[in-house]
Amino acid sequence: MALGIESINAYVGRAFIGVRELFEARGLDMKRFANLMMEQRSVNLPCEDPVTNAVNAAKPIVESLSPAERRRIELLVVGTESGLDFGKPISTYVHHYLGLDPACRSFEVKHACYGGTAALQSAVGVVGASPVPGVKALVIATDAASSTARATYWEPSEGAGAVAMLVGDDAEVLRLDQGASGYHTFEVMDTLRPRHDEDAVDPDLSLLAYMRCIEESFGAYKERVAGADIVETFDYLALHTPFAGMVKGAHRTLLRKQKGLAPAAIEADFTARVAPSLAYPVRVGNTYSAALYMALCSLLEQGDFPAPRRVGLFSYGSGCASEFFSGVIPPGARPVTKVAQALDERSKLTVEELDEVGELSADRGFGTRNAVFETKPYGGLFEAGFEDRGLLVLDRIADFHREYRWS
Repeated sequence: MALGIESINAYVGRAFIGVRELFEARGLDMKRFANLMMEQRSVNLPCEDPVTNAVNAAKPIVESLSPAERRRIELLVVGTESGLDFGKPISTYVHHYLGLDPACRSFEVKHACYGGTAALQSAVGVVGASPVPGVKALVIATDAASSTARATYWEPSEGAGAVAMLVGDDAEVLRLDQGASGYHTFEVMDTLRPRHDEDAVDPDLSLLAYMRCIEESFGAYKERVAGADIVETFDYLALHTPFAGMVKGAHRTLLRKQKGLAPAAIEADFTARVAPSLAYPVRVGNTYSAALYMALCSLLEQGDFPAPRRVGLFSYGSGCASEFFSGVIPPGARPVTKVAQALDERSKLTVEELDEVGELSADRGFGTRNAVFETKPYGGLFEAGFEDRGLLVLDRIADFHREYRWS
């Protein structure tokens, strides 16, 4: 049995803003720009939310399955920190619009950016324990940035999108190393969303917590996996990516403390084993629960896999929880649709358009009772990104119930 990810796909939005332009327009200190290592960030339009991101990521996977294979999906788990109701999970909307079989477990999990990994490991546990041959689970990590971080140093890193993964016992994308996980958790108030309209961020504390967790969780991994070495064991590394500069710093700290390597050797290792996983995150931004799996999609398309390669993965969620785990990527593993092409097809926004879109998006979030999402105010962007493309878009909210349509 090769338990793990059988299929994977990413949705990266249909619009983006240049990070340099955003820095300049907001009057942010350009001395801090290089440390982010960010080029672009995806932006959801007012007709998008975590549900549409999730469905648009998963739809190509579901459509690639035969009717019999679709009926084998007995579990749908959605990981998000952008939930839309205290009770009703967004997984119910996702299940409906993907047309999955009614005989299916469905639930939503939340732990900041760790939510995608919580969803994945929950699905792996259920599938691995099932006596039913060929049973599968659909896992989706989906998030949407809030619009409350305007003119802060947090704003340039915030992205939007989702990654969907089909979990089963014939893993053609990532064969998980069973039992090879190290964990670390403690209570910390680094980043949180105490209200639907507010993000509270302590960037310095978040950085320290992330650094502590990658060291401690890899230490726990080494206790589980005899002889594990941060350099020798893994052909590639993919880490939770709030922004690429944070990943580079974590990699540098880990190799310096674990191996005592000189700066030149650390830089060479970063280029060879980490940089392929960052090609897409530097253009999408922080997708929160999906950030690690966006990095995995990047690695699949940008890495070199003439033979099976082992990858070490690090997941972090504020608050906090972390996990270092591993798996093997076989030759030929790729996302269902080409992520690089999707990135190139997005429409570029001006900063003025970004602010206009943000104002128009104010009614799509948590707790909205009634709203209609007209596309006329941004008609050109809608036509370029969605018209006749068969993507799910948010149409209206009627007495709290969200109604969607296909573009």
